Amino acid sequence: MGQADIAERVGRMIRPDIPAVAAGFLAEQRMVVLAAADTAGRLWASELVGQPGFVRAVDDRTIAVGVRPAATDPLHEALTHRCGVGMIALQPQRRRRMRVNGRSTPEGAGLRIVTDQVYSNCPKYIARREVESYTPAAEAPVMRHGVELDADQRAAVAAADTFFVATADADGNADASHRGGNPGFLQALSPTRLRWPDYRGNSMFMTLGNIEVNPRCGILIPDWSTGATLQLTGTAELIWAPETFAAGAQCSLEFTVEEVLERPGGALRWGPAELSPVNP
Repeated sequence: MGQADIAERVGRMIRPDIPAVAAGFLAEQRMVVLAAADTAGRLWASELVGQPGFVRAVDDRTIAVGVRPAATDPLHEALTHRCGVGMIALQPQRRRRMRVNGRSTPEGAGLRIVTDQVYSNCPKYIARREVESYTPAAEAPVMRHGVELDADQRAAVAAADTFFVATADADGNADASHRGGNPGFLQALSPTRLRWPDYRGNSMFMTLGNIEVNPRCGILIPDWSTGATLQLTGTAELIWAPETFAAGAQCSLEFTVEEVLERPGGALRWGPAELSPVNP
């Protein structure tokens, strides 16, 4: 990719401990996305939401999360045991994000994550949004299952300006990352095939590096206005054919859908997007 020198330099910011500024950031958040493998080894990205403080650092290597995925979530069973997780905390209001990779164990109604990697990312490609409401649901919503995207789900893909990606390395160490762009940057090529451009970011190549050695992948596409989500699991591959590149892309990724889960609504709802000024 021609970015080895940059990658070596920025890689030095990755640390196992949680600095005070990161602990403060976590305590402000209303939403995090977890990446992990289910009991069958398939990767998923799952959203967790709550009031500020539901995610907090309890010491310099430990994060407490006050909730776990609901019983209807594909990661519910896996996260009742010790497992590797990736986590991204996104603050759309201020276009800020930080990432944590480590090991999760259940604790009460929530999780305790011991960190291996803690680092921040730049604000590139984050759409600015404000919270409109938070209404915890009394019951878990009924999930829709499928093995391909229907017409409405493909329309949701085409309208997305943000999604999250779950990947893991060859040893199963999970990572959660954010992807943003103008609506249409995520394409449904068919009911079982997606494509998106990889825009130049921090030159860490966490997501691309993982996919290069382990094609298993999960995607979470939020509907910010309703709290609904699309969760997809399948496999991804890097595409180097220039004819597939969108404007501003350094390569393309294509994702093959194996399973689709649709949650019709959620507790946390956000206002309209102010798209990132750096989107190609």
